Amino acid sequence: MKNIVILISGRGSNMQALLNDQLNCNIKAVISSRTDAAGLDFAKGKGIPVAVVANRDHPDREHFDAALLREIDRFDPDFVILAGFMRILTEKFVMHYKGRLINIHPSLLPAYPGIHTHARALADGVKIHGCTVHFVTPNLDHGPIIIQAAVPVLDNDTEQSLSSRVLHEEHRIYPQAVRWLCSGKVRLGMDGKVISGSSSNPQGSSLISPSLEVT
Repeated sequence: MKNIVILISGRGSNMQALLNDQLNCNIKAVISSRTDAAGLDFAKGKGIPVAVVANRDHPDREHFDAALLREIDRFDPDFVILAGFMRILTEKFVMHYKGRLINIHPSLLPAYPGIHTHARALADGVKIHGCTVHFVTPNLDHGPIIIQAAVPVLDNDTEQSLSSRVLHEEHRIYPQAVRWLCSGKVRLGMDGKVISGSSSNPQGSSLISPSLEVT
C-alpha cells in the first residue's frame, strides 16, 4: 500500500475530504507551514501524526524547502499531496518529488493559474469554471492534468457562491485522484504526460452553460 504525506497551511478542507474518504493508501503524516493551522487538530482527531515546518522560522524559500523536505522524507512517502499549502516551492524541491507531488487548483487549468481565480473568472464572464488536480512542476500551476471538474457560472454568482460550488467539486475529485495514484491507475510518464488507466467519461457527456434550448 502506498504512503502519502499531506501538506497544509490552514483549515485544510481538501485534507479533511481525503481523511474522510476510504483511500487505498497509508496517510503517514499531515505537515503544516503554520503552527496555528486549524487542520492540524482535525488530523490529530483522526489519529494522523502531525508536524509543523513554519516558514517564518527560515530566512528564505531555499532554507524552508530544505527543512520541509527533510521532514517529509522521514515518512518515506510515495506521494506528497498539497491541500491548501500556501507556499510557492523551489524548483529543487519540486524536482525531488517529480511525478509524486500533487496539487489541486481552483480553476480549469491552464486557465487562471495563480490566485483570485473565481474573481477573475467572473470578471471575464466565462460560463464554465471549475477545478483541476495536477502533477506539480516548476512551472507554477501548469503541471500535467490528472482530473478536472466543471461547474456552470450562474448569472447571479458572487465570488463566494462560485467558490463554494467549486470547492464542493474539489472535495469530490481530489480523493478520486489520490485513489487512482495509489492504485497505479494514473502516473506521470517519461514524456511528462499523464498515463491513465482510469475509466473514461460516457461517450458524448458534456457540460453546456447556459444549457441548450429544447426544440
